[in-house]
Amino acid sequence: MNTGVGDARIGQWYCHWDKGEMFQVTALDPESKTIEIQTFDGDIDEIDEESWRTSPLGLAEPPEDWTGPVDAVNVDEVGDSQSEMTTKDWEAPLQPLPAAAEAWENTEDAEEDDPEGEGATNKLQA
Repeated sequence: MNTGVGDARIGQWYCHWDKGEMFQVTALDPESKTIEIQTFDGDIDEIDEESWRTSPLGLAEPPEDWTGPVDAVNVDEVGDSQSEMTTKDWEAPLQPLPAAAEAWENTEDAEEDDPEGEGATNKLQA
């Protein structure tokens, strides 16, 4: 009945014609032969492959407001199209992180940090 949509594709949006709702395929499980979907409202559900083939489905464009299924998105976090990453950004090599010194590696005034250590013994013997 869903002629034209074919197999489910992760990331693709679909419209369930008889329910009038849009959803996105989020995962495929070949073992259980199920398709995990998430509606625009954020509800997560599964459809078995047989139901997928017989349901009245159609391809849909992603909604303009992609924040629908996401919980508590701050408007400042959404950003605008000019600040989005480009292909060039994703292809750039990663920069190495500077090595952080561990607390046990601190070598400043070891005598002051350890009054019972070797330095304290030397003072007592003198």
